[in-house]
Amino acid sequence: MNKRTGLVTMGGNPVTLIGNEAKPGEKAPDFTVLTGDLAPYTLKDAGDKVKIISVVPSLDTGVCEMQTLRFNQEATKLKDTVILTISVDLPFAQKRFCEAHSVENVIVLSDHRDLSFGMNYGFVMEEHRLLSRGIVILDRDNTIRYVEYVREVREHPNYEKALEEAARLV
Repeated sequence: MNKRTGLVTMGGNPVTLIGNEAKPGEKAPDFTVLTGDLAPYTLKDAGDKVKIISVVPSLDTGVCEMQTLRFNQEATKLKDTVILTISVDLPFAQKRFCEAHSVENVIVLSDHRDLSFGMNYGFVMEEHRLLSRGIVILDRDNTIRYVEYVREVREHPNYEKALEEAARLV
């Protein structure tokens, strides 16, 4: 198991990311996460569109909520692109969040059971069993084209750069 310390902090304190670091140019590894109805969801389910994977620690925090709502809004402007938001929140909590905030344009998924996405893309914070904040963009052939591991988990990702990268792939 790969461990990386010092790449990311949470509240100024370094955390250890575990799992395989996602790198542009590599084939995207598969993963299995859960929908709000507890159904398995894999990379194949996202189809042959460009994929923006928005990674958040928990939808119950301000920055995660804002990140999810921002991508929900941006999704209406993107063609041939699917946006997945992945956290370790329980599927029931994610479903409540989506209903309460009218999140209908992104697919919100839970990695709580196996940390499949988090381990395959290197986003698991070992100290907290949460996913670190970030963005991964895959092209239509599921090659990783952009990765951002946000340096301080409590800060926002670079939305503009991620959206520009995704738009170039359509």
